[in-house]
Amino acid sequence: MKNEYIMGNSAIALGAMAAGVNLVAGYPGTPSSEILETVAKRNKGDIHVEWSVNEKAAMELAAGAAYTGARALVTMKQVGLNVAADPLMSLAYVGVKGGMVVVVADDPGPISSQTEQDTRQFAEFAKIPVFDPSSPEEAYEMVQDAFKYSEKYKTPVFLRPTTRICHAYANIEVEEDYKVNEYEGFVKDSSKWVIFPRLSFNNHNMIEKRNPEIGKDFSTYRFNKVEGSGTKGIIASGVSYQYVKEYLGDRKDVKLFKVATSYPFPEDLALEFLNGVDEVLAIEELSAVLEKEITYVAGKYNLNVKVRGKFTDDSVKAGENSAAIVEEEIKRFLNEDNSDEKIDLSDMPNLPVRPSVLCAGCPHRASFYAVKQAMKGKKAYFCGDIGCYTLGNAMPLDMVDTCLCMGAGITMAQGLYHMENDAQCFAFVGDSTFFASGITGVVNAVYNEADMILCVLDNSTTAMTGHQPHPGTGRTMMGDIVEKIDIVKILEGIGVKKVIVTDPLNLHEAVEAVKELSEIKGVKAIVFKSPCIAIVKADKKCKVSDKCINCKKCITELGCPALIIEEGKVKIDESLCTGCGLCAKVCPVNAIGGEPRE
Repeated sequence: MKNEYIMGNSAIALGAMAAGVNLVAGYPGTPSSEILETVAKRNKGDIHVEWSVNEKAAMELAAGAAYTGARALVTMKQVGLNVAADPLMSLAYVGVKGGMVVVVADDPGPISSQTEQDTRQFAEFAKIPVFDPSSPEEAYEMVQDAFKYSEKYKTPVFLRPTTRICHAYANIEVEEDYKVNEYEGFVKDSSKWVIFPRLSFNNHNMIEKRNPEIGKDFSTYRFNKVEGSGTKGIIASGVSYQYVKEYLGDRKDVKLFKVATSYPFPEDLALEFLNGVDEVLAIEELSAVLEKEITYVAGKYNLNVKVRGKFTDDSVKAGENSAAIVEEEIKRFLNEDNSDEKIDLSDMPNLPVRPSVLCAGCPHRASFYAVKQAMKGKKAYFCGDIGCYTLGNAMPLDMVDTCLCMGAGITMAQGLYHMENDAQCFAFVGDSTFFASGITGVVNAVYNEADMILCVLDNSTTAMTGHQPHPGTGRTMMGDIVEKIDIVKILEGIGVKKVIVTDPLNLHEAVEAVKELSEIKGVKAIVFKSPCIAIVKADKKCKVSDKCINCKKCITELGCPALIIEEGKVKIDESLCTGCGLCAKVCPVNAIGGEPRE
């Protein structure tokens, strides 16, 4: 063993490796991405590691591996679980042979997600166990336990870290080396591995009998525990437990129930907690999972206990918890609200506003601007997608009219067209998202004869989640150089009427390409191809000359953060400028030029 100062995601990865994981698959998404990347970095070559094209593919791949008896880990964020739900629900009925752990990183806040969904509720829906670590140290140990429980009960299990666990750092004793699990291999048995209604019916009955047994097992699980004593109790899980402990310190006059496995709920341990307690406060993120469970147990055994939490407005119902929020909730619960001790912050200045914007030099800005210029004076709708390019909604671009979920922009544009066919409908999608969930929408558009323009913003990476490779980059997470999958050939193979590839930073050419496609009926596509500025080194910078008439068109039309006003005049922040030259093409008096970067 050796001590390492590591991120929570790295702790999960190293814990899985210590458990002998054989295969790791996933799709990048903050806050989960570093789990798979850590395995890839520490891998000696005997663990298969891959970024799958989406979460559904990753789930099915891992299921196949688990059928052989191998140990498999799947990683994703909470909204990715929606994509993987179809195979997961069936897999819960069929079961597994080798341990299969599905790491779903929840994002209370949300900090970098579309929604605040709670995987603990999905665990109950799917009827599979869920582990909820409260620290990176626990996450390291818990992922190893999860594999054991998965094999013991022949079921996939969830590990549900939240953002504050994923991105926290801690000193952890970890295994210095790992040894992959040995496994039997796939044994053919259609009565077990082929899902039919009769199998589902029988296995559903089995699951309903099994889960209470797991709940009893969880009542003795090492990370579930009851501390302290008293007539007032607090039930908590995840990072919220740490906030509770921070406030209570070494106090023993409050009974505290730490729940590391919310489903199946450890009922026996809950009864021990409720013994002698007349009032309980549930502190958790995001849904009232523990609150409902403890209320149910109290009602089932006719216990005279008042339960407080989200349902009683004693706990916040949305957003992530913080130490300050939890402190206030506990103070109210314990009648310890010492308002006189509060620090007066009324004269504290407001924090500066830092709106989310596309990076200086981002080629997506040029792509949006080209479409905007080509469609001036015309009725047009712009359907966006999930990724950096969602920021195309910001002023002054204002080029994202809709954004729902990954790949949805392509099919939503079709819905708009079929209802308002006098409008030119555009769908914007990134190159990574195109492979993950965009292709199906394009097939649908061609098959159902939509009239739309698909804009593929190809920056040769998965930029928003940390520049992971995808099928169009020509390399895998195992480090292999492979044949790039050509987006243009895919589009042509599907039957898209015309595909144009252009560099959006060549503004005139890009505008003309959009205009050309707008004159053609049917499904058309333009691939705006220019690399993300974070993966290429800028070799020049732009500078404003004395010819500037201070019209500010470059600022009011582009919104590039490198363009600033200094002493009433337009300037370019050289520390931010990447020399993309888009501002030079917009300037009406040619006052902006490029210079070699020193």
